[in-house]
Amino acid sequence: MHKLTVAQGTALSAGAVLGAGVIALPAVADAVAGPASLVAWLALVLLSAPLAWVFGELGARFPDGGGVSGYVRRAFGTRAADAVGWIFYFAVPLGAPAACSFAGGYVADALGGGQVTRLVTFIGIVATVFVMNWLGLHVSGRVQLVLSASLAVLLLVTVVAALPHADLANLTPFAPAGWGAVGSAAALLVWAFAGWEAVSSLSPDYRDPRRDVPRATMLAVVVVGVLYLSIAWASVVVLGPSLSSSQAPLADLLAMGFGEASRPVIAVVAVLLTVGTVNAYIAGACRLGAALAREGALPYRFFGSVRGSLVFVVLASVAAEFLPIELHTLMLLITGGLTLVYVLGTAAAVRLLPGRGEKAVAGVALASVAVLLWLTGWPALLGLGVAAGAVVYRAWADRSRAARGLSSRPGAAAAERPSSPGG
Repeated sequence: MHKLTVAQGTALSAGAVLGAGVIALPAVADAVAGPASLVAWLALVLLSAPLAWVFGELGARFPDGGGVSGYVRRAFGTRAADAVGWIFYFAVPLGAPAACSFAGGYVADALGGGQVTRLVTFIGIVATVFVMNWLGLHVSGRVQLVLSASLAVLLLVTVVAALPHADLANLTPFAPAGWGAVGSAAALLVWAFAGWEAVSSLSPDYRDPRRDVPRATMLAVVVVGVLYLSIAWASVVVLGPSLSSSQAPLADLLAMGFGEASRPVIAVVAVLLTVGTVNAYIAGACRLGAALAREGALPYRFFGSVRGSLVFVVLASVAAEFLPIELHTLMLLITGGLTLVYVLGTAAAVRLLPGRGEKAVAGVALASVAVLLWLTGWPALLGLGVAAGAVVYRAWADRSRAARGLSSRPGAAAAERPSSPGG
């Protein structure tokens, strides 16, 4: 079996973090905090170092394909692990419409049509991903990596092409909404940095996890940090006040260097990248839902097969698209849940990592993500509510199955049931 090298692990780890969010987040953050959003970008890059290191160290010491859920289970038990699973699973139907909205902005920028074009883009992407997953035509890890690498190259080309048009006067006023807005922008930017938990999931695939995982993780932090800070800086100093209202900031930057003809090209790239990202979300979620059902954390009748879980995720994504919620609030609902996962993961690290120094770094990461959770504000309550729902459901389901004399893991009896088409 092929084992990962440090270079391959670095590419995969960086690819897990780079995603469709960066095509729109510079404008979203600027709308909240103005040029001071650069401070939020820098803060998240600095936070990434201890956070990624913690997950890398967990992966090196306790190789576990279950990732953060496995570490939370090891540290705090089944109910806490159920909470992590539920948060990831129910975040996907909210995340898919937001990711598609970013791509829709680029398509509308190139073709016109406004909100109608955004909606058609959403339907097209979700329908494509649904068919791919129903038929088992998944985007391979290699193709996902190519998409992420393409994004990285696009970011670099965009920065180089746009910087000759930079104007440092666009940095003033630096904090038009006050310094408190930097925290609000940072809470939104968690979206762009989600994925460090995947570092630990990759750990069993390295040749020497104890040696190679920390090296690959830190290299990935550097790669992601340079790319994100470069594009954020270029967006602010080149686009200036127009950035906050841009629906396609990368297209605006690229047009500065290569002309208006580049807009359709980058719209195609945005759609392909979003298909890859949404496919990764939904393909992972439908398997996670089936796994949670087999473990007794979700109703087996509805979620016990991959296809059953897929239908739920896609229908919930479509329903979420029509919720009367602004994109800003929707993103905070998602990032609040992801941040809560990081709180549980870093808390598990404080308990599991053996040395004082390791515990100290884990403590710094825990304190930092706890502050981010607080900065999210009331939308963080959704993540807390989902976590509480997981705990309540597990308690009810265990009592119900015990009363009927059944196994606490309904999947254990799956062999006795008619097989489902997707699972």
